[in-house]
Amino acid sequence: MSNPYQDDRGNKDASVTNPKPSGGFKAAPGTGHPEHNADAFLIGDNMTGGYGKGADILHSCTIAVNKGEIAVIVGPNGAGKSTGMKAVFGMLNLREGSVRLDGEDITSLTPQDRVAKGMGFVPQTSNIFTSMTVEENLEMGAFLRRDDISETMEQVYTLFPILKDKRRQAAGELSGGQRQQVAVGRALMTQPKVLMLDEPTAGVSPIVMDELFDRIIEVARTGISILMVEQNARQALEIADKGYVLVQGRNAYTDTGRALLEDPDVRKSFLGG
Repeated sequence: MSNPYQDDRGNKDASVTNPKPSGGFKAAPGTGHPEHNADAFLIGDNMTGGYGKGADILHSCTIAVNKGEIAVIVGPNGAGKSTGMKAVFGMLNLREGSVRLDGEDITSLTPQDRVAKGMGFVPQTSNIFTSMTVEENLEMGAFLRRDDISETMEQVYTLFPILKDKRRQAAGELSGGQRQQVAVGRALMTQPKVLMLDEPTAGVSPIVMDELFDRIIEVARTGISILMVEQNARQALEIADKGYVLVQGRNAYTDTGRALLEDPDVRKSFLGG
């Protein structure tokens, strides 16, 4: 059986960032203005909003990712990184701006409807059913599907072999890194076009972090777009085709992952020099 997570599309090298800028993207450091990128597969364009009737957290913030590429959102604590991702996923109301997926305006859609459109979301916490087995968690990920899910399940097990070994074990008994694999695998069971990850390496060891990043690259190689929030900024930008540095809910720097790693201002302010 062929495994789509082992082809040659997307990122070719797990050790370096894409040396060429993503098609159509333009760096906009410090502007916070919309990029209006017609080529972006998913874009939250010029987003302003917050939670409920509270103050705005995002201010003219733009986040986008092209097909089969990895876009990473980094920045200091309280910068609005997770809020930006949740806005793209429809978990808060936008007072200004829009969200488009493959050219379609989905701004008014609920998160559930966005899943049906091809968006998968893995929150940072409470992202598995601890009392269910690993396999039951994966089956829950396919709740919208009406076709045979066995091939997708096998693809997830190929991507994360340890999950097949532990498929009958309660997910709550797994290590932190293994739980994250279950969460990502469950999202992949929806056969998403875009996979959104909120700090997938939070609380795991450096070895597990590297392994998760390797698996994320493999997923992007299949043509699935990856939008990821990460506190481990340097490591995340190393695998990113596109990087966004947010500060106080605004775009501070936008460029390729490599360019941001080499930018002296970004290095000094956000990467520890």
